[in-house]
Amino acid sequence: MCGIAGWLNFGENISANEKVFNAMSKTLERRGPDDGGMYISPNVVLMHRRLAVVDIENGKQPMYKTHYGNEYIIVYNGEIYNTPELRRELSALGHRFSGHSDTEALLSAYIEWGEDCPVHLNGIFAFAIYDKRNKKLFCARDRAGVKPFFYHSCRRGFIFGSEIKTLLAHPDVSSVVDRNGIGEVFLIGPGRTPGSTAFCDISELKPGECAVYDSDGLKIRSYWSLSALEHTDTSEETAEKIRFLVTDSIRRQLVSDVPLCCFLSGGLDSSIISSVASGEYKSYGRCLSTYSVDYVDNAKYFKANVFQPNSDDHYINIMCNDIGSKHTKVILNNNTVADALYAATLARDLPGMAEVDSSLLLFCREVKKTHTVAVSGECADEYEHA
Repeated sequence: MCGIAGWLNFGENISANEKVFNAMSKTLERRGPDDGGMYISPNVVLMHRRLAVVDIENGKQPMYKTHYGNEYIIVYNGEIYNTPELRRELSALGHRFSGHSDTEALLSAYIEWGEDCPVHLNGIFAFAIYDKRNKKLFCARDRAGVKPFFYHSCRRGFIFGSEIKTLLAHPDVSSVVDRNGIGEVFLIGPGRTPGSTAFCDISELKPGECAVYDSDGLKIRSYWSLSALEHTDTSEETAEKIRFLVTDSIRRQLVSDVPLCCFLSGGLDSSIISSVASGEYKSYGRCLSTYSVDYVDNAKYFKANVFQPNSDDHYINIMCNDIGSKHTKVILNNNTVADALYAATLARDLPGMAEVDSSLLLFCREVKKTHTVAVSGECADEYEHA
């Protein structure tokens, strides 16, 4: 994962606030340890922290592109899975590319289709593109809301970032939690009402939303919503379509110029993902690396029951033997997991899922020693980084 942030104020020159820019950018170093960049102008500042995964040399951000004399600048977090198709379509329309990053394809898509560009994207994303000539910022978040986009809009401008702490690093954003915020934390946490946070001054773009910020202020709209249609396929057709959609989505997420692995718990989701990924790797003569997590003395105290007749290891071993992966088991100490609760809460910016979060944080720290990208089956941001 990467981190993005920005500050726009069309009423005053903000370019001299380097301490603020640096403070906001520093909050994103955990998300983007490989590189960082800023675009600074009198009224617009865009920041990016990068976890380099695809096109290491040509994918640096903020990325600039000039088209018919107008300059466009993008900061982007995510992955566009249909990048090859986008590049072919945009190339046929006259666009030229200097690298193979999805960032460049996304920026070209906006130049070509403007505010309709999100409907052309298959992926997970949160991005902001500044149109210099028209002095407007276009932002969008993916349909499922995998990638975060927090913002603060007020009389003095528009501030956004990938994390709540990024906005709190700005002096104009307060850390006040009101009654609704307390309710969010205690009554539905770790879930949240779509678009809200626990903080009065901070909101979030909802899944499938995009926004424009210019001298007239902030305008938000939905570019996509889920719809229900009558299912008319046969059982055989349904099974075939599901098989295609699942395998296609997994294969598209295996694009990486850095080491990639899979999390394998032995459950249905991770087993399907690891099996498809291993088959794809074998077709190129490569061996997939898989990782699982366990705890000290877990085997000693495990007791079989109707709900869980076998330990995770039983199913993990079956899968590893079947797909032929190079497997590593990470053993965590329960005391260490408890100590990491504070770090996990700070990483999330809000109370989360207790030891589930701290275990994942420690697990990812170990995986990161050898792999930058981990594809998991827990509906999480698939670029796990610690």
